[in-house]
Amino acid sequence: MQSSEATSAARLMDDLMWNRGPIGGPFALIDHTGKPRTDEDFRGKLLLIYFGYSYCPDVCPTDLQQIGLAVDGLGAGADAVQPIFITLDPERDTAAHLAEYVPLFHPRLIGLTGDAEQIRRVALAYKVYYAKHPPDGPNYVIDHSSFVYLVDKGGNYIGFFPSGTAADRIIEMITLHLSDRTKK
Repeated sequence: MQSSEATSAARLMDDLMWNRGPIGGPFALIDHTGKPRTDEDFRGKLLLIYFGYSYCPDVCPTDLQQIGLAVDGLGAGADAVQPIFITLDPERDTAAHLAEYVPLFHPRLIGLTGDAEQIRRVALAYKVYYAKHPPDGPNYVIDHSSFVYLVDKGGNYIGFFPSGTAADRIIEMITLHLSDRTKK
């Protein structure tokens, strides 16, 4: 029998993979400069949204690097794209900490944090699984799903890139949506 945690992860993955129910939606968080930000602040741009945490030893930095390379590879089209990193570890990923972390991957990457409930709401809206292991103590990791979400300029979910997607593939798909900007 599966644990409720595994069932929850499987349910979220199935909902995302098979587009069950809405994906994405409004949020109100704090950026890495301490400024309150909502989803409305990013209207008019395609969004690349990644959920992770700064203490992640491997997957998060690798995916964030590919996002940064993709934005650079878009040339003039990069102005129409906003990369966003939303932490799943608000306990350690304060705005001040994110201010040191996000520029390592791209100067235009915006880091977002908030309280645990704000993070939970936005993660659930995007069907993101995450869990702290071990649940208590200072030395923990965050087990989490790893996708790069693509959101249109109106704030509507388009799709996702799986973890490990190369920058070239991200560029290819974004370019399709940039050339069709007037429809969204």
